[in-house]
Amino acid sequence: MKVLLLAGGLGTRISEETHLKPKPMIEIGGKPILWHIMKMYSHYGFNEFTVLLGYKGYVVKEFFANYFLHQSDVTVDLAENNITFHNNKSEPWKITLLDTGMHSMTGGRVLRARDYVGEEPFMLTYGDGVSDVNIKALVEYHNSHSGCITMTSVQPDGRFGSLIMDGDRISQFMEKPKGDGGWINGGFFVCDPKVFEYLEGDSTIFERAPLEKMAEDKELFAFKHSGFWKPMDTLRDKNQLEEMWANKTAKWKTW
Repeated sequence: MKVLLLAGGLGTRISEETHLKPKPMIEIGGKPILWHIMKMYSHYGFNEFTVLLGYKGYVVKEFFANYFLHQSDVTVDLAENNITFHNNKSEPWKITLLDTGMHSMTGGRVLRARDYVGEEPFMLTYGDGVSDVNIKALVEYHNSHSGCITMTSVQPDGRFGSLIMDGDRISQFMEKPKGDGGWINGGFFVCDPKVFEYLEGDSTIFERAPLEKMAEDKELFAFKHSGFWKPMDTLRDKNQLEEMWANKTAKWKTW
């Protein structure tokens, strides 16, 4: 099953980094967050990826074009003009880097990948969020129901800490509890090819009319994930993920 990765947006809320590179190429622990997401899928045996590029897509292309070189020891023979690679540590990935347009919306980017997906189910997620979701269990759940798409649903942390009060006296402070109990779109979709029928063109926003219509048609199912999930929307999010990685508390590192 192929994995589609949305990696073409402008990332304006983390412009401190994205003026130089696309958001999925912002590094956590010395590797792009896109690499971390791919490692998550690869851990469950999914190694064929289509990266949906847009803004500064050449940065992603150059990273993977040189990946084998950077993961190897090399001997450079200048007289013979050849390079010998040793001890390569690359993953067994097959990666299609697909230019889906500078200004395409999420649904438009997915639609442009139709010829690369064919008539088989595929997975889809955003190139800026990590999780410890069990991908194998997600796929099994998708195969168990009649809908054409499964969305991983999550409960994000609240924005602010909360106070536990005893009258006017503060008895306890809770740091960032879960939100109000509502479930939101956490990405990590499993899709049947029928999903393409809900996409009209480059201006289609996947999260609006297509998902709304699939829900109306009773095609959209939720895979509830109560574990770790975190998007990288801001520089603060990036710093938090970096700290988790440095402290060896990165819950998304399942490999």
